[in-house]
Amino acid sequence: MAAFTAKDVMDLRAKTGCGMMDCKKALTEADGDVDKAIDILREQGLAKAAKKADRIAAEGVAYAVTNDDNTQGVVIEVNAETDFVAKNAEFQAFVSQLAQTVMAQSPADVDALMACKAAGSEMTVEELLREKIQTIGENIKIRRFEKYDVPCVAYVHAGGKIGVLVGFDTDVDTKRIRRWLTSPSRFSLRS
Repeated sequence: MAAFTAKDVMDLRAKTGCGMMDCKKALTEADGDVDKAIDILREQGLAKAAKKADRIAAEGVAYAVTNDDNTQGVVIEVNAETDFVAKNAEFQAFVSQLAQTVMAQSPADVDALMACKAAGSEMTVEELLREKIQTIGENIKIRRFEKYDVPCVAYVHAGGKIGVLVGFDTDVDTKRIRRWLTSPSRFSLRS
């Protein structure tokens, strides 16, 4: 059995995002081999994801975004088990990454999205989802999404509870429309 140090455990944790005890057990099982420990953690992640698949994911985030010139947009809903996780920066970054993947690759449905290579990653969305389930520790479901390839604007309300994507059939500059929609005077109450 190869010896490993606490620093080795910390390094493995930094690479994988897994808990300290999980990393220690994986290094023990792998006789100190970091690459083998990563594979062990990945396999354990698959088992954990399968165990969590039956748990209800009723909380989550609705996220809407457009490209820079407002000619494409995506609205997506991703669910987790608790609102605590839904507010987590790592979870929100994952949802944003999913939206960028939909924007770039235009999958037909959630099953097709799972097979896509995740934006900014070498992993597929399915592999990335399993990794997030393992590191976050909750069941996560990609519920639905829509993509528009027309001039559009995106709006997220109530801290991510409502995501809106509005497509326009117009000759008007979409930047003018976006300024109009986001203008504070348009939403102020008058007495």
